[in-house]
Amino acid sequence: MKIVFIGIVEFSKKALEKLIALGAYIAGVITKEKSGFNADFSDLTDVCNRNGIPFRHVTDINLQENIEWIRDLKADIVFGFGFSQIFKNGILTAAPMGVIGFHPAKLPKNRGRHPIIWPLILGLEKTASTFFFMNEGADSGDILSQVDIDITYEDDARTLYDKVTETALKQIEEFLPKLQDKTYTRIPQDHSKANSWRKRHKNDGRIDFRMGSRAVYNLVRGLTKPYVGAHVFYKSKEIKVWQVKEVGVKLPNIEYGKVLDVKNNQILVKCYDDAVLLVKHDFEEPPEPGEYFS
Repeated sequence: MKIVFIGIVEFSKKALEKLIALGAYIAGVITKEKSGFNADFSDLTDVCNRNGIPFRHVTDINLQENIEWIRDLKADIVFGFGFSQIFKNGILTAAPMGVIGFHPAKLPKNRGRHPIIWPLILGLEKTASTFFFMNEGADSGDILSQVDIDITYEDDARTLYDKVTETALKQIEEFLPKLQDKTYTRIPQDHSKANSWRKRHKNDGRIDFRMGSRAVYNLVRGLTKPYVGAHVFYKSKEIKVWQVKEVGVKLPNIEYGKVLDVKNNQILVKCYDDAVLLVKHDFEEPPEPGEYFS
């Protein structure tokens, strides 16, 4: 079974390396030289060069020349793991077995954008790792493999990304031989149960201390590395915050946004209810106790 692999992020690279380790026939790889969109961008050409795999850099996956390249390689199937672009019919039909996509959510729920970030921001306790047959919809095709993943209070974007990756690589090991010998099954999605998460905007990453401490904690852990980070505004300057801790305080007469204490470069700030300790951040000089965040 000849595979054309498409991907541009950290997970893509690990999945490609897993396929190679399993002895899969990778006929070619489509990737990008750079991406201003994906914070976890990873160029796959070093893996290709080490393993003698043909590759091509693209900007628009749906161009006719890319469709023809897949057909010229006589690919049986395409794996599109982490490309952040909707595949149109030309790509979806370029190989006879179609395209296998990946979405780290429990489809049909939570289709759409930022499936690592949103469950953390929303404080969800479960997600999933899902491989599916792509169609012209967004994450709406038949499911090939799905495994549930627990989200703990301690998880952040980095640890959840790693959990998803570990789970997905085990799934690849399980379903690859089924695809090769045509013993796989397709499970249609129940579209009546579907919802789609929207694209995150810059203002979604702003910490507003009118929020409760749990909401601030969830926002920061959802946007921490490998993503762009949450931020505060201090003296009209945007400053990134990478880690916070919730701190229980009983100060009902203190306004939100007030700096309560600063020790060892860690900043304690009153929220609507309790407080949060800004543990890791990009302040060059922290504010003084008694100052306020806007």
